Amino acid sequence: MIERETMEAPPVALSRLSELEAALGLVIRGKAEILRLSLVCLLAKGHLLIEDVPGVGKTTLAHALARSVRCDFHRLQFTSDMLPSDVLGVTIYNAHTQAFEFKTGPVFTNFLLADEINRTTPKTQSALLEAMNERQVSIDGTSYRLPEPFMVIATQNPVEHHGTYPLPESQLDRFFMRLRIGYPDAASEREIVRNKDSFPGGAIEPVLEAQEVLELQSRVIRVTVDNSLVDYMLAIVERTRAHESLALGVSPRGTQALYRATQALAMLEGRDYAIPDDVKRLAVPVFAHRVVVNTRAALAQRSSDLSDRILEEILTLVEVPL
Repeated sequence: MIERETMEAPPVALSRLSELEAALGLVIRGKAEILRLSLVCLLAKGHLLIEDVPGVGKTTLAHALARSVRCDFHRLQFTSDMLPSDVLGVTIYNAHTQAFEFKTGPVFTNFLLADEINRTTPKTQSALLEAMNERQVSIDGTSYRLPEPFMVIATQNPVEHHGTYPLPESQLDRFFMRLRIGYPDAASEREIVRNKDSFPGGAIEPVLEAQEVLELQSRVIRVTVDNSLVDYMLAIVERTRAHESLALGVSPRGTQALYRATQALAMLEGRDYAIPDDVKRLAVPVFAHRVVVNTRAALAQRSSDLSDRILEEILTLVEVPL
């Protein structure tokens, strides 16, 4: 039985997270759930993939999330001629010291905005794999640690395919969560139209210090997840691996991601325990980009959100723990 207790106030007050969420809400209008899930990704030490059509605020959300924390931030506009060294850095020979020196690249930052990541070649995309998974970069046989916190926020347009290189499954699996912002409702779009600031994401003031983010991230793992919830997650994962419309189910890394996400969401909502609704709420954004729809199902339905709908169907079939 899951104990129903509220979380005691941590050294970094949870009210600061509410302030952060409110600040982001001034930039991205009418998307409270998207903002909350973005913060879940940050607290769980995950990387975020924002996939949607142009003009709905992908880059603005990434900018706002990165600038809401007082730490280093770099933006990379990915293009087809970009090289791995443009991301990671390069070793050069210094004639004055007569020694080789490593010049760090943009990845040596706290927040890296990888804008339109699917426009660069697979070779350059793969340069981020080690950084995202191990938080280090290896150049010429030497490993360099990345600063903490470290988060990659990538954007891509799923509709336009000309001149793009789809992310392989190994790269997608490194992203903790995939979010789709969607169009705003009429009231929110009216506020956006009337906003005099042409780029509100750049005007956001930092709400948290880098050390405070690290402290909050360290508290996430203390949130209790009952064994019945773990069994619930595993049952969902097993269904994805056996589903007739899926050629590839969720990996163990995906299961771990869902576990951490439920802990982060519980903490964000002031609880020291996870509940079944946390799992149901997070399963689609954490799992949808990790599964692969088989060719027969894809041809039969021709829908870009088919994986989302399959996961939603699976959630209705798996018994929810009490």
